[in-house]
Amino acid sequence: MDTSPLIWLFLLQLIFIGLNAVFACAEIAVISMNDNKLAKLATAGDKRALRLTELLEQPAGFLATIQIGITLVNLLSSAVATENFSDRLVEWFVNIGINIPAAMVSILSVATITILLTYFTVLLGELIPKRLAMKKAEQIALGMSGLIYVVSKIFTPVVWLFTISTNGILRLFGIDPHSVEEENVEEEIRMILDVGKQKGTILPDEQDMIQNIFEFDDTSAGEIMTHRTEVTVLWLDETDEQWEQTINESRYSIYPICSDSPDDIIGVLNAKDYFRLKNKTRDQVMENAVQPACFVPETVRADVLFRNMKKSRNHFAVVVDEYGGMSGIITMNDLLEELVGDLEDDISMPAKSPLIEPIDSKTWRIQGIAPLDEVAEQLGVLLPFEEYETFGGLVFGILGTIPSDGSTPELEEYGLIIKVKKIKDRRLESAVVCLSDAEQKEAKG
Repeated sequence: MDTSPLIWLFLLQLIFIGLNAVFACAEIAVISMNDNKLAKLATAGDKRALRLTELLEQPAGFLATIQIGITLVNLLSSAVATENFSDRLVEWFVNIGINIPAAMVSILSVATITILLTYFTVLLGELIPKRLAMKKAEQIALGMSGLIYVVSKIFTPVVWLFTISTNGILRLFGIDPHSVEEENVEEEIRMILDVGKQKGTILPDEQDMIQNIFEFDDTSAGEIMTHRTEVTVLWLDETDEQWEQTINESRYSIYPICSDSPDDIIGVLNAKDYFRLKNKTRDQVMENAVQPACFVPETVRADVLFRNMKKSRNHFAVVVDEYGGMSGIITMNDLLEELVGDLEDDISMPAKSPLIEPIDSKTWRIQGIAPLDEVAEQLGVLLPFEEYETFGGLVFGILGTIPSDGSTPELEEYGLIIKVKKIKDRRLESAVVCLSDAEQKEAKG
């Protein structure tokens, strides 16, 4: 058998695999290249970067060019291999004594060629080039920019034909080919953060901060505020001495001033301005240390409120419900804590102890204002958080009445043994909660 034609055929197959590798490598390199670096090079006048920028202005066209090139090379490679190697392989099978029908031998030869060609094409024409392109994206993309640009121009008519055909078929299914589906960039970044945390390249605190940024615009003022029951106010009918005593004892920076009720706010007192006054008579305080209150609805988004506070330089607001009553107060520090965590220098409101504090593996100290869904999640029990918003609301709902201040009722419900520790101003301040025996057995089971 003359081996000269076989050598040329093998060389031709290597050329086809090489072309496949070029297209595959170019695709990954261009897609993986840093967009900011590419823009910087293009701005500096780098011709290679300018060519790539022009290609990426129509990413669908670029990807179509690559796909057409790879498909064309693979079809030619398969056709040449089947046409030129099939008969020789059949002859070789017969010579080694494989005694099966000729049709089966022909099928076996085609299958063998397909398997071998697929192996070498995937290995040498796809996997290795793409791996190299991921490692050296910038160098390869810039180095191949001229070749890619020329090929894209050559394939322009073919790409146009495929684009027209694709758009026509999409319209038959009622799909607008020019509509752009919104990319879920946020979800992609969250996935990158998870991977980075697993690899140790992103610290847990860094991940938490970025996660908080994404959740910031989904959070309302009502979710962040300090509830009205936790707010220290100054009453208009109190004496100057009572105001001074309240300010000195509580040591907050801002105080709402109320007239007849907490809903009737006539202004807010700035403690710094107050302490600067030598004459602390009521008239002097009202004139020099009290400013009009800023009111915001419970539903205002945290990011909107943050921008408004920055713009107005007003770092304190009264949160009101839909009826105009005070729901609570919110400060710039509250908003910052949503992003970066607790700030130790927050003097505008009391230090917040944990709403749900574990005592041991089956016992917790829970504040009355703790959201009921968080209680259910942390304790691992089913609670009716559709009916009650807070843990205190659940306890009063079970009791069917509001206990008097100082009382410490005990109750068992929903698999929990609840021992009330403190009730003040008709509000549940705190309770100690443990799982009932039945609930513990179920959890162990």
